[in-house]
Amino acid sequence: MSTGQPFKISVSDDKIDLLRRKLELSVFPDELEDSGTSYGAPLADIRRLVDYWKSGFDWRAQEAALNAELPQFTRDVEVAGFETLSIHYVHQTSKAVNAIPLLFVHGWPGSFLEARKILPLLTAVSSEHPSFHVVAMSLPGYGFSQAPFKKGFRIAQYAEVGHKLMLALGYNEYVTQGGDWGSLITRVMALQYGGKHVKAWHTNLPMGIPPPFTRPLSYLKHLVTPYTPAEKAGTQRSKWFDKQGTGYFMEQSTQPQTLGYSLADSPVGLLGWIYEKLLSWTDKYPWTDDEVLTWVSIYLFSKAGPTASVRIYYETYQSGDWQQLVPQRPSIPMGISVFPAELRIHPLSWYKANGNLVFSNTSHSKGGHFAAWETPDMLVKDLHKMFGKGGPAFSVVPGKTGYEESPQAQ
Repeated sequence: MSTGQPFKISVSDDKIDLLRRKLELSVFPDELEDSGTSYGAPLADIRRLVDYWKSGFDWRAQEAALNAELPQFTRDVEVAGFETLSIHYVHQTSKAVNAIPLLFVHGWPGSFLEARKILPLLTAVSSEHPSFHVVAMSLPGYGFSQAPFKKGFRIAQYAEVGHKLMLALGYNEYVTQGGDWGSLITRVMALQYGGKHVKAWHTNLPMGIPPPFTRPLSYLKHLVTPYTPAEKAGTQRSKWFDKQGTGYFMEQSTQPQTLGYSLADSPVGLLGWIYEKLLSWTDKYPWTDDEVLTWVSIYLFSKAGPTASVRIYYETYQSGDWQQLVPQRPSIPMGISVFPAELRIHPLSWYKANGNLVFSNTSHSKGGHFAAWETPDMLVKDLHKMFGKGGPAFSVVPGKTGYEESPQAQ
């Protein structure tokens, strides 16, 4: 197995000094009385975070902690029709002999950082649950991965990068887990590489479609089955997001370069743009200032700069990938975890219509969009149930049960 080139985060002193100078020159907007979060990121929060960013936040300490905790690497990955890209990734192996290879795929405004809390849980060895070898890549244009230089880098290309990375690491057969863009990317991986290479996939942002006429039994059952209280609440959450939360999506899907000048030049602008999502996309998660500023700093200090991260919206929206890919139904086993503060939540029948659903947990009492960060125990427990002994995807990767004993001893 080849591990790639070892990597340590090392932001230059010049970049840190430039950040401090810019923060000193910050100009804040006014704010309407009693507006709270209804108009976006609250002014008091942003002022507090900027003050701490200037005078209290220790990036070097956060950098050192990430380097100490996360085994990081880079590797060149050739993308068909595009250039060869240097891809940054975390690769944490388990001590279990038959650990299951798992690719974790993040989205926006996340990063490889989202895997930080689940890594020790997934790689832990126990007779009670399976263990995993975990690869958490920085998507091209995110974190410390190189960004593509050509137009047209679509979901299929992100999927290709993830797949080729796993093959390069010696994982010819593996499973995936993803949220946000990671959900669509791993869906495409299941469609393109499923069966031979990708053996099963799990997502915490499942995309549902109403059961179609072409599946008459499912269609009729959907029509006559009343929604559960959780499904009704999910419908209301989806309506809220469609009405109040999609402005960012249209801007990033239509004019990402225009937005990019603010994200690249203004640390406060970048902070406000991301912090608002950390608030409204989570289930009252108690963000610390250190967490927020580390999260945002990963974007600010990223290899390609924060503008590169939003172009995935343009390429996906303008190409029609979203409309074309979501209705496609991968045949390999799929698992889902639905959290009550996710952005869009559909009835279970919709998820069944959109994949070979073998595992579902739609009864989580808390949690939101960033499940790996907000509720890591819950997310990992679902993966243990799906891939563990007695689970619907147990031993789905031949010879890799997730346990220390040999497959013959099962």
